[in-house]
Amino acid sequence: MALLLKRLLWPVRPLAPLGRPVGRRAASVGADAGPAVRVRFAPSPTGFLHLGGLRTALYNYIFAKKHQGSFILRLEDTDQTRLVPGAAENIEAMLEWAGIPPDESPRRGGPVGPYQQSQRLELYAQATKALLESGAAYPCFCSPQRLDLLKKEALRNRQTPRYDNRCRNLTQKQVAQKLAKDPKPAIRFRLEGEAPAFQDLVYGWNRHEVASVEGDPVILKSDGFPTYHLACVVDDHHMGISHVLRGSEWLVSTSKHLLLYQALGWQPPRFAHLPLLLNKDGSKLSKRQGDIFLEQFAAADFLPDALLDIITNCGSGFAENQMGRTLPELITQFDLTRITCHSALLDLDKLPEFNRLHLCRLVSNETQRRQLVGKLQALVEETFGSQLQDRDVLDPAYVERIILLRQGHICRLQDLVSPAHSYLWTRPAVGRVQLGTISEKVDAIAKRVLGILEAPSISLTQDMLNRELKKVSEGLEGTRHSTVMQFLRVALSGQLQGPPVAEMMVSLGVKEVRERIQKVLSS
Repeated sequence: MALLLKRLLWPVRPLAPLGRPVGRRAASVGADAGPAVRVRFAPSPTGFLHLGGLRTALYNYIFAKKHQGSFILRLEDTDQTRLVPGAAENIEAMLEWAGIPPDESPRRGGPVGPYQQSQRLELYAQATKALLESGAAYPCFCSPQRLDLLKKEALRNRQTPRYDNRCRNLTQKQVAQKLAKDPKPAIRFRLEGEAPAFQDLVYGWNRHEVASVEGDPVILKSDGFPTYHLACVVDDHHMGISHVLRGSEWLVSTSKHLLLYQALGWQPPRFAHLPLLLNKDGSKLSKRQGDIFLEQFAAADFLPDALLDIITNCGSGFAENQMGRTLPELITQFDLTRITCHSALLDLDKLPEFNRLHLCRLVSNETQRRQLVGKLQALVEETFGSQLQDRDVLDPAYVERIILLRQGHICRLQDLVSPAHSYLWTRPAVGRVQLGTISEKVDAIAKRVLGILEAPSISLTQDMLNRELKKVSEGLEGTRHSTVMQFLRVALSGQLQGPPVAEMMVSLGVKEVRERIQKVLSS
């Protein structure tokens, strides 16, 4: 029988022993995990990184950093039929954009690589061989057609589809006969005995009697690629993973995984299953929603810290929810024991406000403000290009002044190149006729405002301008102050709404305000 079983597997090179992995130290069984913490984020590159994946990665990252541990990115790409071109690169790139780069990954490498499951097939073959030899696994020769019929029959009878374990009790002679016709069968794991109870660090004590409700699962497909159940167990063991933080949808599979650990003679990691991240109405986040992918948020100029803030603010794991937390603060405040079983409801309508808070924080830091100046200069060039009549608007001092004046009023840096703020970068086409519809006293208003600007070495402030503009209104009999303000707003921006007029004047500066008003008089 042993000779026959060996034929089920491709030749494998000697690998690390199936005992304790190199470099793994004993980790605590509780949430206070100590210095040996190694966690992993293991997405399938069947699509680009979305908010649900980001949240799982973030919780792993902050748990690792909280305990001076390692955060590993492993790509579970064994389902070759569903791979999306570019998805693997996108996942790692987006983690780096979000500010939570892995310590070990396909791109960065590390001591327990490769970090893509499709490059670790020999490990899975070796583990499968051990399970076959111990009798914990067996070859399955059932055709896809038969399995499909079983599924349809169960659904027709309103039962949960399950494999009927037909190949479990084949004799040695029957196996030999079938191997002659089908030398590469699938391999199934034998679900026997009572599933071990385990204490999930979020959901508490659990036990799922998988053998009574499921058929024996496939662990190695006929093409040599493992299924998720075998691959995650083998990889978590050989990579020294101490804690598995993953979505709650895997909670019911954990007993199956523990049976695999038991059959292989390995010590399992601790498990913490994270509640789902849902839309604010309780519906499931769908990859069909284009607006849940990180690329969309990056393209829309949202800050990574704002995304990290909102997806932790809507859930649990912290003593209290507060807006504006930075990544270092998330790490410091995180407490795994505070994660509840309740789903997290994500209200993306609040994201602009989160972004506004984090943008203000960047503006208040001189180094980061200089970086914002450079980004805004590039945005102005990209948005207006040849429309720029005066390239002095790209002067760093001018751009910085705009950012400082508008902070707290904008949610994204990109807002400053929207049509509402175009007057900051290009001169509006406004003539006397248009202003005459606002007030008949075009010349009088313009000359009085120019008079304010004629003082030598004048330094514009909003308080000074508000006082002086009030005097202009009072000196024009029959002219309301609101009319003067509307006149100036249109003359300076060509728009009926916008920031306070005094702020607009401070933003543009004495020289530019004077030129725009004089242009009105000469038109």
